[in-house]
Amino acid sequence: MQSDPKIFDNRYLRALIIPLLIETLLSVTIGAMDTMMVSTVGEHAVSGVSLVDSISNLFVFLFSAFSTGGAVVASQYLGKKERESSCFASKQLIYVSAAFSILVAAILIIFRRTAMEVVYGSIEESVMDAALAYFLPILLSFPFLALLNSCNAIFRAMGKSRITMTVSIIMNVINISGNALLIYVFDMGTAGAGIASLLSRIAACCFMLYKVTRKDEIIHVDRILKVEIDFRMIARIMRIALPSGIENSVFHIGKILVSSTVASLGTASIAANAVFNSLSTFANIPGSAVGMAAVAVIGQCCGARDYDAAFFYGKKLLRLIYMMMGATCLAMYVLTPEITWLYNLSPEADALAIQASRLAMIQSALFWPLAFGVPNFLRAAGDARFTMVVSILSMWIFRVVLSRILGITLGLGFIGVTWGMFIDWYCRGFFFLTRFLRGKWRSKTVV
Repeated sequence: MQSDPKIFDNRYLRALIIPLLIETLLSVTIGAMDTMMVSTVGEHAVSGVSLVDSISNLFVFLFSAFSTGGAVVASQYLGKKERESSCFASKQLIYVSAAFSILVAAILIIFRRTAMEVVYGSIEESVMDAALAYFLPILLSFPFLALLNSCNAIFRAMGKSRITMTVSIIMNVINISGNALLIYVFDMGTAGAGIASLLSRIAACCFMLYKVTRKDEIIHVDRILKVEIDFRMIARIMRIALPSGIENSVFHIGKILVSSTVASLGTASIAANAVFNSLSTFANIPGSAVGMAAVAVIGQCCGARDYDAAFFYGKKLLRLIYMMMGATCLAMYVLTPEITWLYNLSPEADALAIQASRLAMIQSALFWPLAFGVPNFLRAAGDARFTMVVSILSMWIFRVVLSRILGITLGLGFIGVTWGMFIDWYCRGFFFLTRFLRGKWRSKTVV
């Protein structure tokens, strides 16, 4: 593939990626606003929200794995010009997401305090109380979030990212307004932040379920209340979803263990880690948005068996990630002290957050695209098992074990823990880029 305007021209890519950028920014804003607005309650509240997010994100990314699996299958069927199969695959995705999320939410609601104690051990009682108050409404929102993710994935497979952007705007308006009312007016603390997130997810889910059932959409879910289970179609979805789900689960279990290591360093490190994670997530927004676009673009290329086009667009999207993240990370590096000031941290926590966040900006600009952008290209082609194996091994060897050695054994503290994460990125990036360039993913088929 030698020229640019082949299957997806630049106009199409802009129309797909720009709304995804805005959507990802707004999605990240929900969590960041919870942390920032609840910081007025105190550092214990910031720590409580951070600890809950570390657990809940494990399941949020499981839901995203199902959505990715469904989006890859639907995209590849679109590439093969099999619209009815795309619609039916989307219906199976809705069923699987609903059933799994309801089961997870029910179990965790019953055992939420036990889960906190098992993961984090003994933490300050004020932090535990704040965490549990926030945890319940977040768990209640799981089924709505899972269905929302599935519907969003379906629309992205069609290239209609403007709709998912609109939903993110609605969610943010509800969430921020709810936070202001429940935290500042009714003084509900972390519980208010959780309830605001719950209400925003319910509203967005209902809107997207309405949109995805409309027959004028290229991919739609017909007669959603008429249950039609096709285990062969579910198996196709699970070929992507299961490796991605295992990868994400193990990855976030590792992150939870890292959070546990950070928790042992004291409340200042916990609070600094919460801010560090928020800023790092913001810096990675361009890469995350382009990664979502890659599922539709590369998925359709592979469905049409045009692997040269898939390789071409993979390289093009990777260059785009580097350009956008370079600009974002540079701006955030300069503005880090002003941003951390908004979180009302103690001087010790603020100094840690600034040091770690600025280090992360440098590493993100150089290595994040290879570590987390390229694997999206591989998953879109159906090569999800390879990304799973590399991610799991790298996560546990470097981020979990090495971060504990650097942070605890060698006494480098929170900064040592972050270096374990960066070394994990180096390993991932090397193997994923090598896999993509060698082209082994061309032999993988999903539909």
